[in-house]
Order: sequence, then structure tokens, then C-alpha cells
Amino acid sequence: MDDFERSLNGRGRTAAPAIAHWLVKKGYLPDAVLVSSARRTVETWERMAAIMPETATMESNPALYLANADIILGTLKSQTSPVIMLVTHNPGIGDFAERILASAPNHSSFRRYPTAATTVIEFDAPTWNDIAWGTGRVIDFVVPADLVD
Repeated sequence: MDDFERSLNGRGRTAAPAIAHWLVKKGYLPDAVLVSSARRTVETWERMAAIMPETATMESNPALYLANADIILGTLKSQTSPVIMLVTHNPGIGDFAERILASAPNHSSFRRYPTAATTVIEFDAPTWNDIAWGTGRVIDFVVPADLVD
């Protein structure tokens, strides 16, 4: 099967709702969700959306499929919603998270950015267009393994 059409694996089917529950519990709710148009990322958001309040609009964006960090940043810079969630692929999203932060979280899994790793980032910028590498501040970081009871 073509990588683009590959469906979400078992680990992803378990991780997506776990991360969604964590986001809801913490109050980290997006206004807009930018999702790679690959089947598995769309499925990830569908599983998350089933748990989250129906407040976010979802945009499937083909440019985010296997996008590198620069493309992810460029896509984010064009947004207008106050709180954005990105659902994309490694290695691009892991590289993006590392480069956009002023300092990385103190977590052993951050640098390898495993499946469904989630970083909540805040910026002191009036618009998304004003963000740049090294300007984000970590609010929170989690990986699905952290959520196992």
C-alpha cells in the first residue's frame, strides 16, 4: 500500500484518544486543526475529535504530508485562529518542535518525538506570521507512554 493511503496502526488508534483525553483534561483545546491529508493523520484527528468538544475546525492540508520543519512553519504563519493544533508526520514535526522552542522540555522522549508526542507551545507574538525559530515557550509535553495507568 502507498504510504499516503496507509491507515492508522494499532498504536496510533490507541494513542489518539489518549492524547485527546489529556488535552481536554488540561484545557488545551484548539480553535483550528491543520492535518496532513494522509489517511493516517486524518484518522488520528477523527479519533481525537470524537473525544474533544466540537469547537475546532479541521483543515486537511496536502502540503503537510511528510513536510519538513520549514514547510510546517510556513503553513502555521498563514493562520489566523488563536489556537492551532498540528497533526503531521515525523521527522518534520519533531524537527519543527525542537527548532521552534527557545528551550526544549526536560523529558527523555522529546528529542526522538515518538508517535503522538504532543507539545503545547505558547508564543509572545501578535500574529502567527510573527513567530520565528526559537521563539516558542513549552507549556506542556506528553507522549502516550506517560498516560498509561
